[in-house]
Amino acid sequence: MLEKISVFKTAYAMARHAGARQAVLAQNIANADSPGYRAKDIAPFRVAPDQGRADAGMVATRATHLSGANVATPLRINEARDRSSDPNKNSISLQDEMLHAVAAKRQHDRALAIYRSGLRILRSSLGGK
Repeated sequence: MLEKISVFKTAYAMARHAGARQAVLAQNIANADSPGYRAKDIAPFRVAPDQGRADAGMVATRATHLSGANVATPLRINEARDRSSDPNKNSISLQDEMLHAVAAKRQHDRALAIYRSGLRILRSSLGGK
């Protein structure tokens, strides 16, 4: 039931993105001393509107309205070219990777907060506590 409500779809997609990004950043940290290793990252999370799917559940009255997040979108891992180079010819900076990991954790926490808030609203609308 919850997978058909767009706020829960969005929270799920955001949590999935944060988890995938955390895995990529952990791989970067594990390869910090590997010569020639290039840092990787995932594109920032953004909510994409469903594009004409029949099972979307909502109808947009204007083209600018969103009808939920498309959670089936695959995550692409790209080389992070904006990172500085190290003497051993890799592009890993542990400080930068830790900052990116903290940002991914915050995104995951935000997704869980959105999910909890949505559940609280849903429960209160049904008369529960």
